[in-house]
Amino acid sequence: MRGAQSKAHAAYLKKMRTKEIAVTTCRLAILIAFVAGWEWGARSGLLDPFIFSSPGRIVETFVQMWVEGGLWKDIGITVSETVLGFILGTGAGTALATLIWYSPFLSRVLDPYLVVLNSMPKVALGPLFIVTIGAGFGSILAMAIAITIIITTLVMYSSFQSVGQEFLQLARSFGATRGQVFRKIIFPASIPDLIAALKVNVGLAWVGVIVGEFLVSKAGLGHLIIYGFQVFNLTLVMMSLVIVALIATAMYEAVSRMEKRLLRHRQLD
Repeated sequence: MRGAQSKAHAAYLKKMRTKEIAVTTCRLAILIAFVAGWEWGARSGLLDPFIFSSPGRIVETFVQMWVEGGLWKDIGITVSETVLGFILGTGAGTALATLIWYSPFLSRVLDPYLVVLNSMPKVALGPLFIVTIGAGFGSILAMAIAITIIITTLVMYSSFQSVGQEFLQLARSFGATRGQVFRKIIFPASIPDLIAALKVNVGLAWVGVIVGEFLVSKAGLGHLIIYGFQVFNLTLVMMSLVIVALIATAMYEAVSRMEKRLLRHRQLD
């Protein structure tokens, strides 16, 4: 087998490859069975197509809206809001965690506020954002950032604190400054937790944007969902949900690929 260093290694790689193929096959089989069962249930009357729609109806609606030219605009708006909220929320959360790590005094001051903000349902902040920022893009982006920034701050700060003290003491014994300790030891050691925060934030950013579009937007997938609900076009609702699921899965897969590349690089080091 390609890349094998010995016969035993080749057998191991073959076994792992076989397991990977089996997992992928089972996943596809479950997906195909679900879609086929859904379509059969809607056609046979077991499921009410008005409520649950069907894969065939969803595809028809998707093609019709895509040809008319409006769907790509809604997808583009929601994806741009989600990606921007995802990046800003994760970046701001990591920066805040770094600031807290640098200042133990600030950490003690902000600790109860972070606990309160983490326990608060961020959706409840929606009306406040609308009044202060306005009913538009800013409020939607603020909602995505509000949902992602606190969890990122808590995860990264906890990760910074969990780095072994023996490494820090060794670095300080050689005269390393606090900044050098952070850049050379703390942050590199926290990359796995940063990746975990990114994975969590993929879903949270989508929640923030969709909720924001429910409240204020006149375009986007969240707007299509709430509009479909208002006019009882549940096929439009289901189509929007399927699109959200597919794009969110693509974002998660992109983070997973980045994780594999970073961890592989760490192993080589």
